[in-house]
Amino acid sequence: MKKSLVALATMTVAGITAAQSSVTMFGVVDASVSGYTNTTKTALGTSIKTSKTVLTNSAYNASRWGLRGTEDLGGGLAASFWLESQLLNDDGNAGAGAGSSQLFNRRSTISLSGALGEVRLGRDYVPSFWNDTVFDPFGGVGVGINMIISASGFTSTGATTNGFGANPQSIRSSNSIGYFLPPNLGGFYGQIMYAFNEQTSYDPGSLTPPTAAAIAANPSLANTGNNARAGKYVGGRFGYSNGRLDVAGAYANSTIASNYFLGTTTTLDIWNLGASYDFGVVKLFSEYSNNKLKVDSSNPLLNPLGFSEPGASGWLLGATMPVGPGLIRASYGQLKYNNITRLNQVFGLQASPKVDKWALGYVHNLSKRTALYATVARLNNKNGADLIVGGPNYYPASTLTGPLTPSSSTGYDVGLRVAF
Repeated sequence: MKKSLVALATMTVAGITAAQSSVTMFGVVDASVSGYTNTTKTALGTSIKTSKTVLTNSAYNASRWGLRGTEDLGGGLAASFWLESQLLNDDGNAGAGAGSSQLFNRRSTISLSGALGEVRLGRDYVPSFWNDTVFDPFGGVGVGINMIISASGFTSTGATTNGFGANPQSIRSSNSIGYFLPPNLGGFYGQIMYAFNEQTSYDPGSLTPPTAAAIAANPSLANTGNNARAGKYVGGRFGYSNGRLDVAGAYANSTIASNYFLGTTTTLDIWNLGASYDFGVVKLFSEYSNNKLKVDSSNPLLNPLGFSEPGASGWLLGATMPVGPGLIRASYGQLKYNNITRLNQVFGLQASPKVDKWALGYVHNLSKRTALYATVARLNNKNGADLIVGGPNYYPASTLTGPLTPSSSTGYDVGLRVAF
């Protein structure tokens, strides 16, 4: 009898422990056949096209796998972890790239949450990215991707000649501390994030060493370079969601580069606003995003006729419409580059590069976890803009072709997504 009671007590304690802690494996496997055709125009108006058809991944949902767990600490307090890695299921390569030690390159966080909110540490989405994907019917992936994401240098699509440069923190940031408001605020939500750059600073500053890349490129520049300030991120997002309405705004400041010897620090300021409303028969989406590169310099005469806060601003309108077990998706957007020099601004010598894009797609849900999908998109460049929806870049100008102007980019995705 005593042995039975002891066994029962042991089983009860084990059951309580199991109820207080949980670990879940999850993931998405997404594969598609995707095709791209990108067209440039010669000075005589003839077309030169580059095209490619591929089997790729992550055209509807990003392929990934991960582990997440939570432990109930009592009193409304909980400790959690989330480890998530990219999957390149089309060829089986490591998601973080060959030779990279970044296994959980999508998210790698540990957190503590309670009645006052959640504190999260590690690699995570930046607040300024959420509006780009939440208020996009295509979720920021595939050929229908929000143009502001492409222009910021997130993907390999599109050169940055007319853009505001690649931003390594446009989607996620490592070494971050984030705070999230509790979910019981009557529909109001928000988060703030600070990411450490983990760079070495020097005092006195005259002892700051130059970057190896700067010296290798030009040995005469032995006293230039050093990105001691690069990598820092500060941002926040706040919104309101109640029933069918969701609206949010975000702001971020990301340090892209610095040069101690030139006395410059380059930052990217981002702010965006987004909203959606679900009418039942159709759900509408909208977003406006503004991005500016700012160079703080100790020398006000440095590049006086150069770029005046180069960057890009764009807007997007979209809709989804449920049709039986399926979903129709559509979007249209425009983007304008702000990279005209002050001289050209004053005399009107150059028009700002512009891009417009439309996308249309259909998702057929075979079950809660499995779906077939198809998307088609077309992008039109004006005044020297050079974005593409995917695939190979535009054909480069040469002595054989003469000057070339990027014209249009068309692409499609047809695929299958399974979640687990």
